[in-house]
Amino acid sequence: MTGETDLVSCIVPDNKSPLNEWLAYLEQTHPNEIELGLERVDQVLQRAGLQRPARFVITVAGTNGKGSTVAYLDTILRASGYKVGVYTSPHLVHYNERVSINGEWLSDADHVQAFAAIEQYRQQTSLTYFEFGTLAAFWLMKQQPLDVAILEVGLGGRLDAVNVVDPDIAVITSIGIDHTQFLGDNRELIGREKAGIARSDTPLICGDSNPPKSIRQYATDINAILHQVGNGFSFNEQPKEWHYRGIESNLLQLPLPRLPLMNAATALAALECLPLAVSADAIKLGLRNAELAGRMQQRHHQGCDILLDVAHNAHAAGYLVKVLKKLAKQRPVYAVVGMLKDKDHNAVFETLNGVIDHWYLGTLTESRGNTATVLAAAPALNDKQQLVDCYDTIESAFESALTAAQNSSDDEKPLVFVFGSFYTVGSVNHYLRS
Repeated sequence: MTGETDLVSCIVPDNKSPLNEWLAYLEQTHPNEIELGLERVDQVLQRAGLQRPARFVITVAGTNGKGSTVAYLDTILRASGYKVGVYTSPHLVHYNERVSINGEWLSDADHVQAFAAIEQYRQQTSLTYFEFGTLAAFWLMKQQPLDVAILEVGLGGRLDAVNVVDPDIAVITSIGIDHTQFLGDNRELIGREKAGIARSDTPLICGDSNPPKSIRQYATDINAILHQVGNGFSFNEQPKEWHYRGIESNLLQLPLPRLPLMNAATALAALECLPLAVSADAIKLGLRNAELAGRMQQRHHQGCDILLDVAHNAHAAGYLVKVLKKLAKQRPVYAVVGMLKDKDHNAVFETLNGVIDHWYLGTLTESRGNTATVLAAAPALNDKQQLVDCYDTIESAFESALTAAQNSSDDEKPLVFVFGSFYTVGSVNHYLRS
């Protein structure tokens, strides 16, 4: 790529245009949906002066656990009285979910102003939808006197648009096999890509209990300050509380949070390295308040318990097995599933097979979405003669699972478990709200 726009020119929205027009425009400004690399993004970043979106920057990468780690960092820092900006992706229902300031989404008008600003700074440089949105998020944060910006990497790390900003602390959560066409087909290659967010003489927090060797090697090569879970910080879970053994301090009798505990410990290790005071009371309050739409999200609807999670790879599914055994106990579990074509759905189904009683497969209508019939052909569902039904949409799959759960003759209603993609969970969340 030369960095110059070579698409057919289209009508450019302005700062009065609706947000949807801008989002449609963003989809046309670059020939590829994904194109990793920092050169084009950096050109626009430098023109716009967005190198430092906040006083301190924490960047979070990883295959699974990024969102919950970001949520812990956000709630604890805000409980400490700091002004915090958060950038995450993708969104579940509304684009506005991607940027929050002190826990609040910004308005359509705010995002439109940011897009209009980036369009001016972009000049002839071609940007993908994600790159454009990332720079717009930096612009929105720059308008605020933020103490901390928490940036979630979209894909990988080394060549992700978020990595154009130098973090004060880099965080890597668990590493699994995902996005192999971009990051490599094994954990060592993927770990090296994730480690690319680290900087010399800067803390690198790794929350993977069995990390790829490539992470430590890269940290050594660039002289990053690595703090590894199990060797630098650790945690111990009790029935009603947990203990954090930190880099320089210990915290005992902490409240058990709703999101994964490993990511809570990882967030606390990052906060230990941040030169801002955070009290034990703020940590406890932040742990209690941390929640994340689409991650271990529990709902009750029309007499049925519903669990929603965006898990879409075997590593995340392994964690969900433990959660389902705890939540469902002896109840049947009805799974509503929709996945993208580039995900290893068979590996996911194989991991979950032992805890799912009935599969309700829905077709994702997005361009990268897989069909229910393709999912149903997975060997993991056929080898063990699973109960499987296929539907044209996620909504119809969910309606059928919900109806079946309501009409169940079991002593306790089955748990309806929705997972497989941000699109899947987003569709069901939208259905429940409407």
